[in-house]
Amino acid sequence: MIHLVVAVAENGAIGKDNQLLWHLPDDLKQFKKLTSGHTVVMGRKTYESIGKPLPNRTNVIITRNENYEAPGCIVVSSLEEAIRTESDVYIIGGAEIYQQALPLTDRIHLTEVQASVEGDTFFPKLDSAEWHELSRETHPTDEKHTYAFDFVELERSTIEKIEA
Repeated sequence: MIHLVVAVAENGAIGKDNQLLWHLPDDLKQFKKLTSGHTVVMGRKTYESIGKPLPNRTNVIITRNENYEAPGCIVVSSLEEAIRTESDVYIIGGAEIYQQALPLTDRIHLTEVQASVEGDTFFPKLDSAEWHELSRETHPTDEKHTYAFDFVELERSTIEKIEA
């Protein structure tokens, strides 16, 4: 199964200057809970923004640079190569990798951040006919969370469209 994990602002922004747009401790805990013990797939820029392999995960980095080295990670040249050998992978960014992975994705673990923030990287718009909501958990603002947010789990619709 291919999972996609992403936090998105109301305006679709997911990052700026290769950095996250917010600090939401509960979102980070959710990310760790979802991905620990699994394979995470990310682009080179996402890896470089993190700065090291994520612990307790198999880290797969996609890059066009055939000489790229990331100690403790598997480096591949395409999304197809990254997902070829694993049955359960978590795509964690960035925008270009999300765009490539979306047609192959079975489930999206989406954090909807209740804010419009300035960004230079955006998540592709989802076709609501292709996805149905499995669950939603609302989190209000508090002393640790500047923005309210919802954890939303989406699954690709299995209903086939009937041709007229």
